[in-house]
Amino acid sequence: MLLAMAIGVGSVVILSALGEGARRYVIGEFSALGTNLLIVLPGRSETVGGPPPLLGITPRDMTIGDAAALTASSAIRYVAPISVGAAPVSYRALERETTVLGSTADLFPIRQLEMAQGRFLPPGDPERGSAVCVLGHKLKQELFGSAPALGETVRIGDYRYRIIGILSQKGQSVGLDMSDIVVVPVASAQTLFNNPALFRIMIEARDRDAISRAREAVIRIIRDRHEGEDDITVITQDAVLATFDRIFAALTLTVAGIAAISLAVAGILIMNVMLIAVSQRKAEVGLLKAIGTPAGRITTLFMAESAILSLIGAVLGLLIATLAIWILARIFPQFPIAAPLWALAAAVGVALGTGLIFGVLPARRAARLDPVQALARR
Repeated sequence: MLLAMAIGVGSVVILSALGEGARRYVIGEFSALGTNLLIVLPGRSETVGGPPPLLGITPRDMTIGDAAALTASSAIRYVAPISVGAAPVSYRALERETTVLGSTADLFPIRQLEMAQGRFLPPGDPERGSAVCVLGHKLKQELFGSAPALGETVRIGDYRYRIIGILSQKGQSVGLDMSDIVVVPVASAQTLFNNPALFRIMIEARDRDAISRAREAVIRIIRDRHEGEDDITVITQDAVLATFDRIFAALTLTVAGIAAISLAVAGILIMNVMLIAVSQRKAEVGLLKAIGTPAGRITTLFMAESAILSLIGAVLGLLIATLAIWILARIFPQFPIAAPLWALAAAVGVALGTGLIFGVLPARRAARLDPVQALARR
């Protein structure tokens, strides 16, 4: 009985901790992108026929000029046009294929990057690309090892670039390993990939209150530049996080509810065990009633026993869950698994409530025993 209750409580806590950990992981990944962030995508998200949802047709591409025009808004602090592709990066006899990210100096504060050596892309006219680049920490190690890389020249595709900086080891962020990339000016990336269109435009609003004004400004400015067409999608960081928060909250409650079913099974087991206890203690109950013990007192005794058993099972379940969470945290150190306080309180509360509810029938049966028949064990 105690094992059943412990497994029920442990299941609720562990599954709730996994759901909460997934929520924190996603929030951490998006927070690593920066703060007060807006992302402008080409194409308008709309249903255009066929299986929904489909992405609307883009009348025209986003350009560096579009990104530069956004700086006119007072609600926007930084604007970083993004061009992404893959290309071979070589130094002497070493070569490897990696992600090439084209952007401007504003990418540094938007993405909250840090430099290990040198400096980031210089400010200036984004439409004039210079032959300079910044290497990720891992890429630098693979191409240069412990040798200095600043001032050296690498070949990216068919072009040569001078290394002016090395990024600090930042790790992955929403699927992009920032230590395994090379950053070049956005105009240079467009020349490298022979593609004048931008992949994204990343924007940082001046503060949290300015996010909505920045979004409206982006839509208005791009509409004016695109001949009145609303052909972009603006995603705000707050909206994305709120959506994921709702999804994982529902997921956590769902899996916790499924695990709570095992608590009901444990409660039924408590009822069965207590019914057996009543039949085995008929003589003791008969003696208590023979000396004048009220029926309410006998009911309280059996209810208290059910509650104590439930609490002991709940404590064992919490210990099991704590051990399991500790093991999972050691196996997956990058996953922020943690049991929310509400899950701990809910698991113990449901366990106690289940024990009391299913303990009512045995307690009432004990209180209704006839003292003479109980003493005769009938």
